[in-house]
Amino acid sequence: MQPKCFDVRRWMVAAMLLIASAAMAEDGPHPTITLRELPEALRAAWSHNLPDMNANSRCAVAFDSQVEQNRMVFKCSLYIAMAAEGARRAMRYCEESRVEKGIKSPCRLVKP
Repeated sequence: MQPKCFDVRRWMVAAMLLIASAAMAEDGPHPTITLRELPEALRAAWSHNLPDMNANSRCAVAFDSQVEQNRMVFKCSLYIAMAAEGARRAMRYCEESRVEKGIKSPCRLVKP
């Protein structure tokens, strides 16, 4: 028979892994892109929306060209209570616009 402390340690490790995975999956399974990887026009759009954003706001982008603004999509979910819902909405808005404009690149969430 194994001591009880072994079972407690096993549950502690499992709980820590669960918490860590939840923290890392804040925005869900969506692909991401860093702010510095964005074209200048999309960075300007980000800066323009930044004053209206809260901690749960999320933005998604898709672009086929670094310079042609008609080949770029920038959509945000600004006033939202939960980060995961903000990510889902931003991705949905982006996908709708991406298909409408015929952009081939997938939508990605912006990570500051």
